[in-house]
Amino acid sequence: MYGEFTDDDRATVRIEGDCIYQTSSMQINYTTYDVRCDSDTIKPGTYPDIMVKSPETGPEAQPYWYARVIGIFHAVVSSYHQEVQSSLQHRMDFLWVRWFGMEPEYRYGFRYTRLPKIGFMVSTDKYAFGFLDPMQVIRGAHVIPAFSEGRTVDLLPATKSVARVLNPGHEDDWLNFYVNM
Repeated sequence: MYGEFTDDDRATVRIEGDCIYQTSSMQINYTTYDVRCDSDTIKPGTYPDIMVKSPETGPEAQPYWYARVIGIFHAVVSSYHQEVQSSLQHRMDFLWVRWFGMEPEYRYGFRYTRLPKIGFMVSTDKYAFGFLDPMQVIRGAHVIPAFSEGRTVDLLPATKSVARVLNPGHEDDWLNFYVNM
């Protein structure tokens, strides 16, 4: 969701003590449809799916993007980059995610009486995995495997991977998922 960073840009970032800390869960607070406060607990091993506002614009743009959280991290960082206003150390929280993509040519919504359909991006795509500021997460997402479409090894050809947080022992992924609205 951010611009491209050069190697020189990345070289200006300092991680205190060369330590990145992993946590097992995080809380996302949101407002419900009836204007009440609620929260979702995101845990990579049990409730890992999230939704963020899409930066896309235009009539065909998707309103939300979906991702599966692989890890929840924080570190104490500083930067001496010329565009950074303060070089003081501060805590930075970030998520390591595996992005879902919308199923092309698939129509969904109330008009079609179908749920949105998503699938993992192929691992060779440079945007298949990424890091995300937790403040961008709107809430947890409930995704349901499209069981009838089966599983595939084509999206992530590794035999075992931490990116398969719900089924790390499996060698394949569900081909598609439905987003419960």
